[in-house]
Amino acid sequence: MLNLTRPEGSAPEDFHLSRRGLAGLAMFAGYAAYAVAADADPIHTDEVGLTTETVMLPTGIPAYVARPDGHGRYPAVVVVSEVFGVHEYIRDVCRRFAKLGYAAIAPAFFVRVGDPAPLTDFAAIMKIVAAASDKQVMGDIAATLDFLKSQAYVEPRKLAITGFCWGGKYVWLSCETFPDFKAGTAWYGRLAPAANAAPDPNALWPIDKVADLHAPVLGLYANPAKDPTSIPVPAMREALSKAGKSGSEIIIYEDAGHGFHADYRPSYNAADAADGWSRLLAHFALNDVPPRRGR
Repeated sequence: MLNLTRPEGSAPEDFHLSRRGLAGLAMFAGYAAYAVAADADPIHTDEVGLTTETVMLPTGIPAYVARPDGHGRYPAVVVVSEVFGVHEYIRDVCRRFAKLGYAAIAPAFFVRVGDPAPLTDFAAIMKIVAAASDKQVMGDIAATLDFLKSQAYVEPRKLAITGFCWGGKYVWLSCETFPDFKAGTAWYGRLAPAANAAPDPNALWPIDKVADLHAPVLGLYANPAKDPTSIPVPAMREALSKAGKSGSEIIIYEDAGHGFHADYRPSYNAADAADGWSRLLAHFALNDVPPRRGR
């Protein structure tokens, strides 16, 4: 829920928002229309014992936050969405973290152009996504870090990041760019441009910046034969080895396809999703970002 600053509710001037910004605050609803399975039975995490809210980041985009109701400071996790933006699946992931003792935040990276979640035309979705340049996304992640470090409920020395599909790429890039992150977990996500892609001097790719890794990344990837995105895992493993980044690891799930953690999609693989989640939690704890228990 949105925090209110007046008894009668918030007004636009309370947030210094444009009309587009106001639309962004209202966009968080439902599951991604393009990808939701007709027979989906997704996990639902309630808000009991949690505070959930929509906040504004310094770059002017909204973000969904879920955190424990308890007092004191909590480790924080930045959750980077798929191409479908901050829809119910991403919100639920945030609540799952909050139930465990984390403060979780999911920025709405696409809101400047539109909300991809309700769309069923994939070309239209990708047009919105393409408008979010690597430079812009990294700027929003920097702003997310600034926001987290200014919150009384966040332990600023214990920050992690995770992301799905499109967001997986930015987990790697963030851990290569920002020393604030202690650990990252990428669920799929491109590591290098497609073999037939036209050169783009403005694009950033994890495989080119491996030597800059500040924090270890756990990569959770599907069987390449079942993943149409053709992510070059062997090349990334070699790059990590050459750079001496022994703390990072890439796991391949042989029975899984792309999107295997997304419990609202036909690609969902419950066993591999649960294993990956357990590995994520262990990876965060091993790298000094354990959940905080109690109040």
